Amino acid sequence: MSEPQQPTPEQTPPPAPAYNSAEGESGPSKNELKKRAKQAEKDKKAAEKAARQAELAAQQTASQDDFSKENYGVLPLNRSQSRPRQTRHQISTLESHIGETVLLRARVHTSRGKGNVVFLVLRQRIDTIQAVLTAKPEKISKPMVKWTSSLSDESIVLVEGVVTAVPTPIQSTTIHNAEIQISKIHLISGLSATLPFTIDDASRSEAELQAADAQFNKVLLDTRLNNRIIDLRTQTNQAIFKLQAAIGSLFRDYLSGEGFTEIHSPKLQGQATESGASVFKVSYFKGNAYLAQSPQLAKQMCIASDFERVYEIGPVFRAEDSNTHRHLTEFMGLDLEMAIEEHYHEVMELLDGLFKNIFAGLKAQYKTEIETVGRQFPADEFKWREETLKLTFKEATNMLVEDGVPAEDLDDINTENEKRLGRLVKAKYDTDYFIIDKFPMALRPFYTMPDPEDPTLSNSYDFFMRGEEILSGAQRVHDPALLIENMRSKGVNPDEMKDYINAFRFGCPPHGGGGIGLERVLMLFLKLNNIRRASLFPRDPKRLEP
Repeated sequence: MSEPQQPTPEQTPPPAPAYNSAEGESGPSKNELKKRAKQAEKDKKAAEKAARQAELAAQQTASQDDFSKENYGVLPLNRSQSRPRQTRHQISTLESHIGETVLLRARVHTSRGKGNVVFLVLRQRIDTIQAVLTAKPEKISKPMVKWTSSLSDESIVLVEGVVTAVPTPIQSTTIHNAEIQISKIHLISGLSATLPFTIDDASRSEAELQAADAQFNKVLLDTRLNNRIIDLRTQTNQAIFKLQAAIGSLFRDYLSGEGFTEIHSPKLQGQATESGASVFKVSYFKGNAYLAQSPQLAKQMCIASDFERVYEIGPVFRAEDSNTHRHLTEFMGLDLEMAIEEHYHEVMELLDGLFKNIFAGLKAQYKTEIETVGRQFPADEFKWREETLKLTFKEATNMLVEDGVPAEDLDDINTENEKRLGRLVKAKYDTDYFIIDKFPMALRPFYTMPDPEDPTLSNSYDFFMRGEEILSGAQRVHDPALLIENMRSKGVNPDEMKDYINAFRFGCPPHGGGGIGLERVLMLFLKLNNIRRASLFPRDPKRLEP
């Protein structure tokens, strides 16, 4: 029996097409496409993981051969797990440590790698120094140099090295005559976000930005304030706020030496103290309270309590929709009040002595900080006279009239005319600081003592810096009957301020004082041109954060 004949390849019928339920006749379904995409993503992640593991293994192998591996890298998170009590150094002192090994914590201000060398500029507050790391056989490995060159600007590092003299002064740092030769460098805190701007860009002056060949980025004020944490790191801002602290210290020390007692008055009050339209109303349990516009009433009540001389440094709140270069809704007030023996000029003269002491103290003790600010905000040196210029309100307005200002526009001296007067005074008397006395009673609050000879005038004064008011003060009314009369004439209801009025019913000495805006003094002394630059985290009608 013969075998059945096998068909030749040409005779073999094509296989029947298999039907794929997942794809159908029109191609892959959506579910199948999703599955394939998920599988591709898994494959990609697996490949990336394998690559990372290979890289890590290579690094570990390399680190085993890295003779510098103990001298660099990321430090463990500081949880206060140890305290070796190592001496740390400040950059500002390093020129006195040439030839010595030092240890310091600093920020990486800038870095630049060049072959087997890395140049760092390290920064502490306003002080900077160059630090150099150079690859050396058996001492500094190439992996150490490579790792150091990868550090981000603004990283915080712990550096050990030898301070060495340099043959040519380094002009780009505050320490000109020395640098650090790094032997160890470890990362304390790195960056987990991108910087909104560089510290160098935030530190440039207008002259640098406007130079013909300038290719710099300008950092606008709003951008700075929105990223205030970074902006405050600039050397300029470090200096500004050291000077702000200095003004507070000089104020406190002078008044303590003059027999004043520091007080702390409440900032929550049951009534508006001056003008109901300019106070912040806040919810207070089942009723309302107001944020204090000033410690004015509390200061006076302390004088009635025989404190004799008091001062306060504290926040002041003004709900005024003033979007100007010199107004804030919250600022730091430097306030004082004192009993007087014979005449309110005793107070005015004490305040004058206080200001001149502050100016002299800043100039003598903080020259470096003033120069640091001046590099970004150039300004003529602030000038004052040994014998302070004192003008009456009438004399001041007469100067303006002689300069062409219509007399009918001078019932009060507005901001524009204040500045104009400042220019006239500077040109005539060569001073940036002066006093105006005897303001019209109509311009002053209800607690101001009227002039004894002309009731249209008051025993009040303002102090000026560079043509802008920085203090308002006066003799206060200490007689309850006259106080009530003044309240009613100013539209203030005495029944709403009984506690305040009662403070004077039991006898109160004649007294006077003044209130100073800390940020405004700082702004004008340094000529910063905007009070927000003199406020740590400014508050104005449009800004409540950060």
